[in-house]
Amino acid sequence: MRILMTGAAGKVGTLLRPLLAREGRTLRLSDLQPVELGAGEEQVVADLADEAAMATAMKDVDAVIHLGGQSREHPWDDIVRANIDGTHVLLEAARKAGVEHLVLMGSHHAVGFHTRPPAGEELPAHAFPRPDTFYGVSKVVMEGLASLYHDRFGMNVTVIRLGTCNDGPYDTRGLATWISPGDLTRLVEAALTAPGFHVVWGVSDNARRWWSLREAEAIGYVSQDDSESRAAALIAEHGEPDLADPLHDRVGGIFTQKELGGSW
Repeated sequence: MRILMTGAAGKVGTLLRPLLAREGRTLRLSDLQPVELGAGEEQVVADLADEAAMATAMKDVDAVIHLGGQSREHPWDDIVRANIDGTHVLLEAARKAGVEHLVLMGSHHAVGFHTRPPAGEELPAHAFPRPDTFYGVSKVVMEGLASLYHDRFGMNVTVIRLGTCNDGPYDTRGLATWISPGDLTRLVEAALTAPGFHVVWGVSDNARRWWSLREAEAIGYVSQDDSESRAAALIAEHGEPDLADPLHDRVGGIFTQKELGGSW
């Protein structure tokens, strides 16, 4: 089985690559920069928005993990080319190559202005888009394109509204939004074989989580990690989080508190 991973040189790609390694599986790594290859890996250097390059990258591919694009807030034109045009070119290349399973790395910033629901309730993964940045808008478009390519062409596509993926949470907000590299790998593996179109939260089953795992569990995701083991140290350093503060009350946190424009 050959899986194309775009954005393989980025943080998430670097975390996932060794965890996705399997006997009989080849990871084809695509990025603008070369990477040091591991066992079972090959590379193509390609710009997501370059149709010819993506057609070449898609040759003999069985599935796609799309991590590529602009990962932070940038001027509109940069976001459009990398994240919107790039995703469209990728989906077209996959369609023409007959690739049937794609996992697209979305973002919680697609719904950044949603707020914490009442106690005992969770925010569903299909919450209506409320982007907090141009970057968030691009991830809303990604979800729309994924839905279109499923409905029109029958492709199986899962969009992961990614939380915070690091080796561990770095602050008290992360106690709710964190997903471990291991759990993200488990979620991606489930998404690679999930039929249909899905939008799911990319989050571990944290004790302080308020984003629903129902949709992710429906495609076979089983979280094995929880940020709570880091809670005591983080609270000792930063204090108990104020859940009424937008940092903790809004999905997008600090990105909902800045004026639109510039580099956020």
